[in-house]
Amino acid sequence: MPNFVLRLCLGSLMVVVAALSAAAQTYPNKPIRLIVPLAAGGAADIVARLLQGPLERALGQPVIVENKPGASGMLGTDMVAKATPDGHTLGISMATQTTVTPAVSTSMPYDTEKDLAPVILVGKSPMLFLANAAVPAKTIGEFVALAKANPEQFNYATPGAASQAHLVIAYWSGLAGIKIQHVPYKGGGPAVLATVSGETQFTVMSSLLAAPHVAAGKLRALATGGLTRDPRFPDVPTMAELGYPDVEAVTWVGIYAPAGTPREIVQKLNAEIAKIVREPDNKAKLDKQGLMLTSGPPEELGKVISTEIKRWSDVARANNISVKR
Repeated sequence: MPNFVLRLCLGSLMVVVAALSAAAQTYPNKPIRLIVPLAAGGAADIVARLLQGPLERALGQPVIVENKPGASGMLGTDMVAKATPDGHTLGISMATQTTVTPAVSTSMPYDTEKDLAPVILVGKSPMLFLANAAVPAKTIGEFVALAKANPEQFNYATPGAASQAHLVIAYWSGLAGIKIQHVPYKGGGPAVLATVSGETQFTVMSSLLAAPHVAAGKLRALATGGLTRDPRFPDVPTMAELGYPDVEAVTWVGIYAPAGTPREIVQKLNAEIAKIVREPDNKAKLDKQGLMLTSGPPEELGKVISTEIKRWSDVARANNISVKR
């Protein structure tokens, strides 16, 4: 490369760096858009609206929550990925949209790891491995024995093909050496009700959605997908305790910005959001949504994203699971 071209490129880079540095020093200087790539009412939307007021007061600018559902979360996420990286456009979503969708989609309008900058992992919610109460199995081991004795006679429900639950059960059933039939439904609610009614015998679902049915004795919690026991189900063992140390099934809520957002802005947002969610009243509200707080540094979310995309991509390939979008 000729010297003058190299000097021109370096000069342009310095201008960009200087501009981003100046933006970080004056941040924020206009309203902040918090894009939820899902319909209103879900956990990500609830967290966004819980943050809205306190974040406005902390940053001194309006925070506008915008629901942009579509294409399994890709529509809203793509808006964040392509936004100006100045901290005035943020995204909030759950594990499915951030790591499962990239793992199972045959094409994506953005690269999750390259085009998004992690800000904070707000919290995790362990999923439960559940059986219909009429199934004569009180443990995962007993269910595996039943399924081996009756191959392909048990069905499992999921919120849809290529969903997180589908990947989790496909992975675990392979490790357990059992064959059970997949029945996809249109959403978590119908999948849970199918298992409650006995239309299907098994499922993996968020503890929040399953809790009322477990309490009513209609579903039996055989295991939790968290790395530690869920305090709401202290008697339910983890999959690791039951001999499946590589099986982790959790959903989570995280916040991200466009790649290239200045580090100073990401750190400021991380600190303010962590402070907000740790307030006792807000922590209690999040607990009602089944979220166990993490709220660590940006790198924590980055590690979760990269680890899960690889894990689910491997599972999807091994089980021929994909979705054309």
